[in-house]
Amino acid sequence: MNRAAAITLYQPLLHSVAYRILGSVSDAEDIVQDTFAKWLTIDADKIRNTRAYLVRAVTNNCLNHLDKLERSKNELIEQIPHFIHEKWDAHIDLENELQHALQVIYHKLEPVERAVFVMREIFNYEYEEIQGIIKKKQENCRQLFHRARKKLERDSASDVNKQEMGPGILQAFRSACQHGNINELIRALKGESK
Repeated sequence: MNRAAAITLYQPLLHSVAYRILGSVSDAEDIVQDTFAKWLTIDADKIRNTRAYLVRAVTNNCLNHLDKLERSKNELIEQIPHFIHEKWDAHIDLENELQHALQVIYHKLEPVERAVFVMREIFNYEYEEIQGIIKKKQENCRQLFHRARKKLERDSASDVNKQEMGPGILQAFRSACQHGNINELIRALKGESK
């Protein structure tokens, strides 16, 4: 029997074997095609029983494919804790840095200076907008901002007491970043209650 006739004869059988092992039509088709491609490179005189050879080859190729998938799955599973750990550490570091920065602002600046500095430096408000929120003239807002910046540049933040700032400022800052609710943050920075 020539090879073209063997492929036509055995392809349905090999596909059935591969599908039963893998449970995937596309994977079974790939395995059968790869098996035939390799079989075509082998000297046909060295194979006594073509059907048995092809069934065994497809079975082995399917098992190798499953092993490879299992190894890939295990490698991914092993990487998940490391990935989560890295993301968690990055989140914790960012949270600590944010809290420390707000703590420095809270500790070093007067209430109105805090509000002006955060609006101008972090949220890029124009002085005209700040004037409307703070209810002070633009020139006064500009002076408050420059005074706040000088205080922060001049003074060391190493002596900031972590207990001074309540959790409300951090929560209000998150809300302002996520939802654009700056009013709650301004009230918190100025020490005003709702």
